[in-house]
Amino acid sequence: MNNLKIGKKYQIHSYKHNHKIHRAWDEAVLLEVHDEYLIFGNEKTKVTESDGRTWRTKEPAVLYFFKNNWFNIIGQYKPDGIYYYCNIASPFIIEEDTIKYIDYDLDLRVFPDGSFKVLDRGEYKYHKSLMDYSSDLDRILKSELSALIELVRQKDIAFLPGEVEKYYENYKAVKISER
Repeated sequence: MNNLKIGKKYQIHSYKHNHKIHRAWDEAVLLEVHDEYLIFGNEKTKVTESDGRTWRTKEPAVLYFFKNNWFNIIGQYKPDGIYYYCNIASPFIIEEDTIKYIDYDLDLRVFPDGSFKVLDRGEYKYHKSLMDYSSDLDRILKSELSALIELVRQKDIAFLPGEVEKYYENYKAVKISER
């Protein structure tokens, strides 16, 4: 973690519990380093699915990856407000300029008005059985989902009003300085 550099581009690799690649993003620019998390930004980033299909993200995003929490948060900058897509996932590691984590299916969608919805419970149940998630892991993931919901309710970290907008401005400044 000592060689992290603000403004540097990293890739993101999401895996499943069986260690197979799930999805990869070709770019995330490091914007800030905190004791407990890192903040990145990207826009119109190429995403490659496990089956080889590719697509590009539609809107700017500010991404929060946590060192000790089992979730990550993506603030999506849309014309009608900030939406959040939160993955229940292992804490990240960085190897060879790539942020890596295991995606555990459960997601939390947070809307601009602060309301939220838990997504993909069926996919979680299926993969829990298929990949034999332990009861300890199941407990951790459900506890971390509750902790994430509490962050939303408290409007903390990524959910602070103006937070995603501030980091998006930082991201644009970094991109301008590259030219």
